Amino acid sequence: MNTNTSATHLRASVSTWALHNTLGTTYWDTPEKPVKQAAETYGPGSMTLLEVPARLAAMGVQTMELCHFHLPTRDKTYLHLLRNELDAAGVELWSLLIDAGDLSHPEHTARDLAWIGEWVDTAGALGAKRTRVIAGKAEYSDAALERSVAGFRALAARAQAQNVRLMTENWFALLSRPEPLLTLLDRLEGTVGLCADFGNWGGPTKYDDLAAIFPRAESCHAKSEFNAPGIVETTDFNRCLDLTRAAGFHGPYTLVHAGPGDEWEGLASAREALLPYLTD
Repeated sequence: MNTNTSATHLRASVSTWALHNTLGTTYWDTPEKPVKQAAETYGPGSMTLLEVPARLAAMGVQTMELCHFHLPTRDKTYLHLLRNELDAAGVELWSLLIDAGDLSHPEHTARDLAWIGEWVDTAGALGAKRTRVIAGKAEYSDAALERSVAGFRALAARAQAQNVRLMTENWFALLSRPEPLLTLLDRLEGTVGLCADFGNWGGPTKYDDLAAIFPRAESCHAKSEFNAPGIVETTDFNRCLDLTRAAGFHGPYTLVHAGPGDEWEGLASAREALLPYLTD
């Protein structure tokens, strides 16, 4: 098992998912289309990825997560530059978020496993502590879960060789309920961790469902809604945070959604709402 223990202190983090407008351009690749395609999905942007670590450090945030589609290239020279910028700013790259691929696919498991594995290697090259992989987009079945378990076993060994810990998330159809998620983690016997996201589950059972998985979480996507630009909707946010505290969570709270208005102002407001929960 990977013995990386850097989850074990409370801190604020920021995901590049919250910086869509700031970065502007996305560079998507997927198992179906493995060549990166640049597109100004959110406009021209006002900052490059290389500038983000210093900007986060200036607002007092020393941990970040990186969406795979915000990385312009996997050229070794660029990865070295980004790692240097992280080190110079004193910012930890907590997780590389691999936002495509499907380990549960009945026909393309091998293809997706190979593609995800290359991104696991990239996480290692960047010095990321973790990398998050989608467990499956297929509806739950015993066969789909078995495919996912087998894929994670292979990836976990590859990740450990890179000194990266593998995680999954309560996201997409296969893990849309606590029971299959906990079963998957149990089957993997501690070799795969959990990132628990406030916003991926909803409905009348949301808080009970989150309460069931938070004791297993070593990472948290602290997704908040906003009543207006810069005004966090705290009813849901605080209730989710209370659940993490009750579960004894000790890891990074990654701010994911910046809401309307200026992204940096939204992040500052969300961080302010989070601060009371960053003490034991």
